[in-house]
Amino acid sequence: MVVVGADVHKRTHTFVAVDEVGRRLGEKVVEATTVGHRQAVRWARAQFGVELVWAIEDCRHLSARLERDLLAADQKVVRVPPKLMALTRKSARTRGKSDPIDALAVARAYLREPDLPVASHDEVSRELKLLIDRREDLVGQRTSTINRLLWRVHELDLSRSPKPGSLDLAKHRRLLGDWLADQPGLVAELARDELADITRLTDTINALATRIGERVRAMAPVLLPLPGCGELTAAKIIGETAGVARFKSEAAFARHSGVAPIPVWSGNTAGRVRMTRSGNRQLNAALHRIAITQIRLDGLGRTYYHHRRAEGDSSAEALRCLKRRLARVVFNHLHTDQKTRPKPRQLAAA
Repeated sequence: MVVVGADVHKRTHTFVAVDEVGRRLGEKVVEATTVGHRQAVRWARAQFGVELVWAIEDCRHLSARLERDLLAADQKVVRVPPKLMALTRKSARTRGKSDPIDALAVARAYLREPDLPVASHDEVSRELKLLIDRREDLVGQRTSTINRLLWRVHELDLSRSPKPGSLDLAKHRRLLGDWLADQPGLVAELARDELADITRLTDTINALATRIGERVRAMAPVLLPLPGCGELTAAKIIGETAGVARFKSEAAFARHSGVAPIPVWSGNTAGRVRMTRSGNRQLNAALHRIAITQIRLDGLGRTYYHHRRAEGDSSAEALRCLKRRLARVVFNHLHTDQKTRPKPRQLAAA
């Protein structure tokens, strides 16, 4: 087996190949285009001609195109967390930082952690991820615009400041707009423009939420009824999971989600664990929202949480245990939904 580590950048990708014990075999730099990616595949096949594993530093947008091109070429691809690569580079004998050094660290990180989940080209989950990411970007823009508008209103008349969170609603935007229409000066003019931007962003956000909800209801009929798992949370889970079949077990999924416990004991404190700070933080946040909601509602989640508290766990420890339990439930639900999921053509026609 030959592992090809990839250090990805906006314009170029650097590849370093190593054998099964981490010895460096070769290096290749290509342009960050589909043509360059094909050149890298031809180079690896011609040079090594054996089973290839492409270990890619998981850099979201920088690595997405490379990953899709490699999968289209029928290559095995694994995603290496940047934190894991950094730790491997730090422990190496070669000092400094360069693209070849980083690519070598990515390859060796995979050799040290061979159970990393493989990448898969899941068109359905990718589309959901694109939609949910777009909505979150727009929500951030709206929040920034609302904050600027609040300072304008504060400057004009403190008593007219809207209540927190009220500008998401058309009624309160209309009331504020009617008042601003009668205010003279540049500050009021800018405030009216920003209020119009908020209205436009809100309409787009709501339209995206509706579109996401329609897809989630078709894709996740088992996951969606889980208490605390709304449509947006379910979409986040599906998009960030990127195909549950790439995880060999629910324990691997829990580790990827950052909810697997890690030992923190020594000497007389044997048996202590805590929550890991690694893993996919977006998935972790989605599981956290489900857990917090279930603690407030009557049901199995709340019962389990209070059982852990009665056993002597702190609130943080009990929450950690609940999130780990939820990871197992979500994993099983995702598997069930994937088996019964309609084809992409059926979703498009829905």
